[in-house]
Amino acid sequence: MSKILHVISSPRGEASNSIKLANAIIDQLRAQDPAAVVAVKDLTKAPFPHLEEAHLNAFFTPIEHHTEENKAAISHSNQAIQEIMDADVLVIGAPMYNFGIPSVLKAWFDHIGRAGITFKYGANGPEGLVTGKKAYIAVSTGGIYSSGDAAGHDFVVPYIKAYLGFIGITDVSIVRAEGFAIPGVQETALDKAIDSIVL
Repeated sequence: MSKILHVISSPRGEASNSIKLANAIIDQLRAQDPAAVVAVKDLTKAPFPHLEEAHLNAFFTPIEHHTEENKAAISHSNQAIQEIMDADVLVIGAPMYNFGIPSVLKAWFDHIGRAGITFKYGANGPEGLVTGKKAYIAVSTGGIYSSGDAAGHDFVVPYIKAYLGFIGITDVSIVRAEGFAIPGVQETALDKAIDSIVL
């Protein structure tokens, strides 16, 4: 029985193409493993705070010296990291907003990057500590960014792959649903993306 963590970063609910695509990925995963358990992390309904001084102080204070303030400040981070550690598979919905990821997703990433917990620095440089997991990234865009002139403006896929790789998640599959703002393409964009899913 596998555990799937579904991370939602679009506020559009049922109208969201990244959520629809992520759900399609999860449906196929559950078809392979009907006993799979899915935990949903909707960052738009319970957004993580942007990092402030209190969070950083807590991150860099040894646990045995944590004050009540430190414990409160680090609670979001601890919860997010535990949810990732408990999961076998991550399915992350990532709509493109202004060439990048939604701020709620960036805030979540900021809380799971913890030195000594999700990564460490050794003699050979950084080493990810979140290992043995598979990630699927459901990317939705208004334009076409997988190729062509606009490809250089895609800061979603390179960032997510680099970040996940840094913390140790290197088995990452990208599923793109693109062209939702382009007449003649938008009508079949989601179906084409779902057809491209490879588990």
